[in-house]
Amino acid sequence: MKKRLFKYGVILLLLIIGFTVFCNWKIAGDTKAYVFDRISDVPQQKVGVLLGTSKLLKNGNSNQYFTNRIEAAVQLFEQDKIQYIIVSGDNSSKEYNEPEDMKIALVERGIPENRIILDYAGFRTFDSVIRAKEIFGQTKYVIISQKFHNQRAVYIARKNGIEAYGFNAEDVKNYGGFKTKVREIFARNKVFIDQLIGQKPKFLGEKIEIR
Repeated sequence: MKKRLFKYGVILLLLIIGFTVFCNWKIAGDTKAYVFDRISDVPQQKVGVLLGTSKLLKNGNSNQYFTNRIEAAVQLFEQDKIQYIIVSGDNSSKEYNEPEDMKIALVERGIPENRIILDYAGFRTFDSVIRAKEIFGQTKYVIISQKFHNQRAVYIARKNGIEAYGFNAEDVKNYGGFKTKVREIFARNKVFIDQLIGQKPKFLGEKIEIR
């Protein structure tokens, strides 16, 4: 009995590893032509979708993912690659508000307030990507985050009929960055599970026009 359980456990583990390798290979391969490091390669679009993250780490230090994404969004705007920025993130409590924190940072960097649109229901990447289309009416846009995140977001968008591109913010190479990338490996599995079950965003709501 123990040998049989061990055998089944090994088979299950190999299946999980194989599935994980496939998901990561598929997402990276299918988005290679749409995710850019150089701003000159990014096609002009009306809107950029800035994916939210926390301003501070749990230890109170600045979150470099946050800082680098703000910098990338500012570069796109200043070089006329985008005209508006949808800031999409988690606003699950009064004390935690990713969109507001990012808006403040963008305004401090000179982005006009009337060019920033807040999406408070971007609880995860899937929600941010789909809501940009379903709520804000954008079928073409540039996603702004780090490369590993952009690959997943662009893959989700294009599988849902959106002409999405990614502009890569500078990556984070410390220990916190390593942990984030490990989580990303398994987050890509969830992309395919969401496709299989027909996942929908947590909240939709009334449409908002970006003039």
